[in-house]
Amino acid sequence: MIKKNLCGLIPDEIFSLVKTEGYTYNHAIDVAKSIYRRRITEMSRVKNIPNTLLRYLDLVTETGFYKPVSYEISADRTVKYLFISPEGKKFETVVIPDKKRTTVCVSAQSGCRMGCPFCVTGKYGYYGDLSAGDIVNQVISIPDSGNITNVVFMGMGEPMDNLENVLKACDILISEWGLALGARNITVSSVGITTGIKEFLNRSACNLTVSLYSPFSEERLSVIPAEKSYPVYDIIEMMKNFPVHKKRRFSIAYVMMKGINDTGRHLEGLEDLLTGSGIRVNLIPYHHFDNEGIRSSSKERMQSFKHDLVTSGISASIRKSRGADISAACGLLASGLK
Repeated sequence: MIKKNLCGLIPDEIFSLVKTEGYTYNHAIDVAKSIYRRRITEMSRVKNIPNTLLRYLDLVTETGFYKPVSYEISADRTVKYLFISPEGKKFETVVIPDKKRTTVCVSAQSGCRMGCPFCVTGKYGYYGDLSAGDIVNQVISIPDSGNITNVVFMGMGEPMDNLENVLKACDILISEWGLALGARNITVSSVGITTGIKEFLNRSACNLTVSLYSPFSEERLSVIPAEKSYPVYDIIEMMKNFPVHKKRRFSIAYVMMKGINDTGRHLEGLEDLLTGSGIRVNLIPYHHFDNEGIRSSSKERMQSFKHDLVTSGISASIRKSRGADISAACGLLASGLK
């Protein structure tokens, strides 16, 4: 008999497994809380459900948890973990400790098929989608699990290219029977797949970030192939017009590259695109690799860029680079994978 993994299941699915044995939906809720809220990795340790149900679950299920196979620690205390799924898919997860929060950056795929040339993960290739269980396991099975306050889907892969598993994982992360994190503490980042983003906006209350690169479509198309089928202007219009709960955030991730997308013309383009929209801008240093000639904008230019955006009425911030020395920073995941 092939046992079913509990990690990645919602209560409805757990109930389908146990109802034929006479157990109730409340029993399914209790099982979900045990594995997600209480982080119980062995069903024999569960105390609040009948022993007969425990024995049945032991026959037909496994918890589905698996530990990272290795890790690296940055000088700034950022930690990068390497996971290998039971199917052999490799993917990395990053934990970023800060004063008031601990953020885990999860992967949605092993590799990525978006093909963006400035991203190491894209150069690694695509080796498959991660299941909802694989995604949630990245939060539960790391040593810092109990301290996690925020989850960002900014690791390997394009979340909108694995939408159903990402939505299911988000549901587990925010539900009371799940990890019970607030939806405002979950952010999903995308290069922009219009159909997926539309579904995500309607079916999730979590935050959304779209990677822009340039406010000009022809420039964006040169580095983000998805722009051809999914123009980012249409996505931003969708974000502008979507009714937003006051605690939900829509953002633009703007990786700044010296002399390429940090000019006055690009600043004006961003202002034209975003003024009055309520969409905030996260300015991100570029992390070069393979000795290519592109370099990050200077700290001074990034500060000036931010100042001008804020002056024009656009909320903007500069994201501090974390974990660059262990290839855990933005765009560097999969650097050491083969």
